[in-house]
Amino acid sequence: MLPDQFTPITDLLRLHARAGDKPAIIDGDTIITWAALDALVDRAAVALLNRGHGNSQFGGQCIAIAAGMSWAYLVLWLGALRAGLSVAPLPQSATEDTISMMAADADAVQLFRDAELASIDTWLAPVGTRAPDVAIGPDDSFNLIYSSGTTGRPKGIVQPHRQRWAHVQRGVTQGYGPDAVTLVATPLYSNTTLVSLFPTIGLGGTLVLLPKFSAEAFLQLSERYHVTHVMLVPVQYRRLMEFPDFDRFDLSSYRRKFCTSAPFPAALKAQVLARWPGGLTEYYGMTEGGGTCILQCHDHPDKLATVGQPAAGSDIRIINEAGEQLPAGATGEVVGRSPAMMTGYHKLPDATRGVEWFSPQGERFIRTGDIGRFDEDGFLTLLDRAKDVIISGGFNIYPIDIEQVLQTHPAIEDCAVVGVPSEQWGETPVAFVVAATPLDGVAVKQWLNDRLGKNQRVLDVIQIDQLPRSEIGKVLKRDLRDRYVAGQA
Repeated sequence: MLPDQFTPITDLLRLHARAGDKPAIIDGDTIITWAALDALVDRAAVALLNRGHGNSQFGGQCIAIAAGMSWAYLVLWLGALRAGLSVAPLPQSATEDTISMMAADADAVQLFRDAELASIDTWLAPVGTRAPDVAIGPDDSFNLIYSSGTTGRPKGIVQPHRQRWAHVQRGVTQGYGPDAVTLVATPLYSNTTLVSLFPTIGLGGTLVLLPKFSAEAFLQLSERYHVTHVMLVPVQYRRLMEFPDFDRFDLSSYRRKFCTSAPFPAALKAQVLARWPGGLTEYYGMTEGGGTCILQCHDHPDKLATVGQPAAGSDIRIINEAGEQLPAGATGEVVGRSPAMMTGYHKLPDATRGVEWFSPQGERFIRTGDIGRFDEDGFLTLLDRAKDVIISGGFNIYPIDIEQVLQTHPAIEDCAVVGVPSEQWGETPVAFVVAATPLDGVAVKQWLNDRLGKNQRVLDVIQIDQLPRSEIGKVLKRDLRDRYVAGQA
């Protein structure tokens, strides 16, 4: 049973260690039991303390990890937490210069790469070593998650222990617990992964690691280990639905599937609901925190075009460009607050202030940069990122409206709409589409524009092999815009 008061995740790990031989982590042929995990985490914590690291407070010591997914990665992370350090998980795929920049920005006392994790036994403290108790408070830094940098220099998002504690508490309502088996199929440096991973650890379940995603490997592990929970991004759901042998795998053990981090088309949600047992839950929120919306797709099949209703404890509002709160039904920027909020951007007070909005009562909210509106039932519909809204001839055009029409074309598998400069209109929309066979762009443009309002009509339809995406599935619209402007589309 989860304690009533804030408890650090590594203290919860101590409690679960009493389960002895119950698996905590399955990584290929390696199985780490809860008792073994607790002992390994002690050894990692002491090894870090012996190097003079530890006893972190906000702004205190931090280690950085830029490595592939593995059991050793998790042992190191948990060991650092037990030693009182914060962790900066960095994207291994970033350039060496970017990794070095992020590690330096995080004030990391040490950067761990694959080589160190592959030889973890050589630097762990001796077998049987027990870590001393280190006081950890709810406002101490748990980790620094670096933004993708798709819109500029990556920023370190400081997430406190209280934010992860809130995720563990929410996990109780989502069926996580000692009998849960969670398949980890997204990178460990992404908050998308962590909002599922840490509830599993905090509530004593089992993690099954899939370092390199493929539809077949995913389905094999799901069937073999009777997986109950998974967090995926929309592009992974699409690949699974398109996998020819999907329906021959036994997925009846699934209780809940989750999705976040990128737009999840309603038609794809409907496919998952129809073909995959268990509930489907979409989370909408930011790594910075500031409120979450939850759509229980299985309970609200008529609301699949929305991202759901505010979660318990989340206060989500809509404001206009002047920072004034708007009434229900109005369109504007989404702002939110909740117990799960970042402390701020690391060493960037101006950037932190730039994403804060304060209510007339002085309550602190986080600005999402997303444009949306609530319907009459309190479900939030997202229209677009504020920066992606196309202003054409003085009218706001929301690319998602055009993309939803394109998704109904029988030959189109994926699409994205961006605004490009126009001398006549300021900006005008251009559509990029992915299809299995060559398309007549002029014909598709005509088909599309016949179904759009006059102000929405696209200038061009460009067929490409695949949309550029970040590692967690977000379409890199700036890349598409730059390609078109450069004449390389």
